[in-house]
Amino acid sequence: MNSRSVSRADLASNEQLPGLLTSPVVERPGILLLVAQAIAAHTDLAVLLRDLAKTLHGHLPVGYLSFALIDSNSQSAKLQFLEPIGGGARPNPADTPTELPSTESPTAFVWEAQAPLWLDVNSGDLDKRFPTLRKAFARQGVRAACFVPLTTPRRKLGAMGFTSYSAVAPTPEDLDFVSLIGRLVALAVEGALTRRELEQANARLAAEKLYLEEEIRTDRRMHEVVGDGAVVRDVLRQVDVVAPTDSAVLITGETGTGKELIARAVHNRSRRKDRTFVKLNCAAIPTGLLESELFGHEKGAFTGAVERRVGRFELADKGTLFLDEVGDIPQELQPKLLRVLQEQEFERLGSGKTIKVDVRLVTATHQNLAAMVADGKFRSDLYYRLHVFPIHIPPLRERREDIPTLVRHFVSLFARRLGKTIDLIPAASMAALEQYSWPGNIRELEHLIERAVILSTGRELRLPPVHLAPHPAPTPTVPPPLSPQHPTLKEREKAIIERTLEECRWVVGGSNGAAARLGLKRTTLLSRMKKLGVIRRDSHGADFSTQS
Repeated sequence: MNSRSVSRADLASNEQLPGLLTSPVVERPGILLLVAQAIAAHTDLAVLLRDLAKTLHGHLPVGYLSFALIDSNSQSAKLQFLEPIGGGARPNPADTPTELPSTESPTAFVWEAQAPLWLDVNSGDLDKRFPTLRKAFARQGVRAACFVPLTTPRRKLGAMGFTSYSAVAPTPEDLDFVSLIGRLVALAVEGALTRRELEQANARLAAEKLYLEEEIRTDRRMHEVVGDGAVVRDVLRQVDVVAPTDSAVLITGETGTGKELIARAVHNRSRRKDRTFVKLNCAAIPTGLLESELFGHEKGAFTGAVERRVGRFELADKGTLFLDEVGDIPQELQPKLLRVLQEQEFERLGSGKTIKVDVRLVTATHQNLAAMVADGKFRSDLYYRLHVFPIHIPPLRERREDIPTLVRHFVSLFARRLGKTIDLIPAASMAALEQYSWPGNIRELEHLIERAVILSTGRELRLPPVHLAPHPAPTPTVPPPLSPQHPTLKEREKAIIERTLEECRWVVGGSNGAAARLGLKRTTLLSRMKKLGVIRRDSHGADFSTQS
């Protein structure tokens, strides 16, 4: 018989074989009652399947029961449980495929057709339709199998399999009976999946609640960008351009310039604005704990992991994750961050389960990442992933026209918080504030105004007795962004590649080659070398062929 949905005409041609069930039809309502009781008594699916196998002992031929679910992401069928029945031995795990693509899976066939499927292992059609399963059945000694849908009124889940080590053929009554079992088991499976989803949702909501409560307690800064100068307007224009996309944004600028505010502006003007904005300062977390903070961990994953913890990437699913001071991420953790950006998936510490996420990443740094790449302190491939849309925030000394607006904003903010009324800022004080170079940028100005409001006893702002003489401007650590037409970035990339090739004696491939040192595939590096015109020449100007 071919591998397809079973019709009663098909069954009639196999009357010479024993049926799938050995018990009389009149006993089957009682068996269904026992099955229903077993399902009602258990919430653990593995225990349920074992109890079900015991209940059906003596009513089915020697073989095993199994059920597989359809993975909604890959559409492949994944085996969940397998339980011997009728005194049969448990198949060797090496002989049992745990995941099959939809094109080779009886589960996927049944899931799509929503009808029972009977397989005769000796049928030639089985080799064509399900070759992987045919080989597994041959190794296990399986002679026949019947698959029925696991479906509830709300969702299609997968299929349940009844396999036999002897040649059998189901009767119409057999099919009706095992289909009813499949419907009962489907209700139990749906309940277990729903409980699991609720537990995961509750864990995520609890983690979000703790995170947001901490945000409320600690976030004392303004939530809107303040300033109406040309520089701020240009930065906000860039935000308006990139916010509607899901592209990665790298915000550069000196410490205290308000990089987090720009990150929030990107989030608030994006389609993700109604979801969570999660932030993490990579410099504030010890190196050993940063991976757990980003990706979470399972209970017992390491010493001190007394409970499962949801990481920041999982918290930010469907939202935005802001990584401040991204240049401080250790090199051993950078490949895992790169994988999340490329594949949008990761595993918690201590778990082999892959978690899919949809996260928009915004990063910030006061360091020169391009120089760190040249020095081998930051992966070049990760840098290019983060550097899709750079936004540079100039220091406060380069946008002094915003100082009066910022001063008035902070005076109003802290006066309201402290229950004071301050409506007069002396012109001399404002002039001193405008002339000062502000090495700590907006953060320094904010703290100075807070102290001034505390010291003020009347309606006039009194500056604290500090020296506000102009200071020489510090050397900027981050260069301004380059325009798309500017060749410097290409020249810098070419220089990095040439320098690495020189250090590796122009060996491209292999564990000690330039590609491995740059974190690139050999073919990718060769393609970039060709694009940038990187060619090794001898002292006479002749080209050398690059070793691989």
